[in-house]
Amino acid sequence: MVKGLECQAQFRAESEVPKQEMKVYRDIASIEKPFRNPVITIGNFDGVHRGHRALFQRVIGWARKLKGESVVMTFDPHPLQVLRPGNGPNFITPYARKLELMEQEGIDVAIVVPFSQDFARISAHDFVKDLLVDRIGIRGIVVGYDYRFGRGREGNIKMLRDLGIRYGFQVEMVSGIELDGTVVSSTAIRHLIRDGRIQEAETLLGRPYEITGQVVKGRERGRLLGFPTANIRVETQVPPKAGVYAVEVELDGEIYWGAANFGTNPTFGDPEPSLEVHLLDFQGDLYGKELTVRFVAKLRDEQRFDGPEALVDQIHKDVAETRRILASRKPLAAAAC
Repeated sequence: MVKGLECQAQFRAESEVPKQEMKVYRDIASIEKPFRNPVITIGNFDGVHRGHRALFQRVIGWARKLKGESVVMTFDPHPLQVLRPGNGPNFITPYARKLELMEQEGIDVAIVVPFSQDFARISAHDFVKDLLVDRIGIRGIVVGYDYRFGRGREGNIKMLRDLGIRYGFQVEMVSGIELDGTVVSSTAIRHLIRDGRIQEAETLLGRPYEITGQVVKGRERGRLLGFPTANIRVETQVPPKAGVYAVEVELDGEIYWGAANFGTNPTFGDPEPSLEVHLLDFQGDLYGKELTVRFVAKLRDEQRFDGPEALVDQIHKDVAETRRILASRKPLAAAAC
């Protein structure tokens, strides 16, 4: 059961018109004049999950009623990377992919603010007056129920509404989106991924969790075992729980089935965790290629085997189970209204 997620058909029907490419501004200073009747939302939007997308559709629908433009303001780097160096979160979605997903939703304009200590010192009033009103020209803003802004997070919803009355824009507040008793949030999704609860994470995201990376040189044990693997570094994205997964892999626009292992390979005692993916029924050299690995289901925890023969026997079983799961896979059902 879906709570708080309204039907989006009214907005989707309007989006039947051909989509234009989303305009991306890499800083505030590059905006030369206010936009046309803009409606904006502001946040990090890591994961671009179902809650974010519902919020985007509110922005789009409101902007269309005003014959204006829908605008998303986000930040790069993440504010916590600047304010708490070394304590920033692992990300669900890389920066470039986040922009792609925003564009797919139909957002007209993305403003990527280079977050810095100087930006963090802007007062709540100046942020609204100088940036949102004078530079962007907002007519409306859609924010979450816990939205805070400005130096030291001094600005809140009440202050935003007071400033809206003063400067001539409207404020809409949205409550959290809840799916089957779980509030949809980036934090909740990160916890699910780390716990290996991949299918629950997919439900909140509205699509499979994915990791994109370049194939690097590995120890080539998979080839010796008869199951060659592509090795991908997992650096900034949320690492899944150590284990074996059924995955779909995108390579050069084509989708392949695969079995993936994330962990330290306890049978061989590797010092660092790695993501190794065996593409089913694939022949070819993958070194240097960029792969997107979409996690569909967790097969088992990582375990130590007595030797290579026992490991090979288990890999055969993992591949067979992967084929069964992926052959029966159905697309994620749309949330009920």
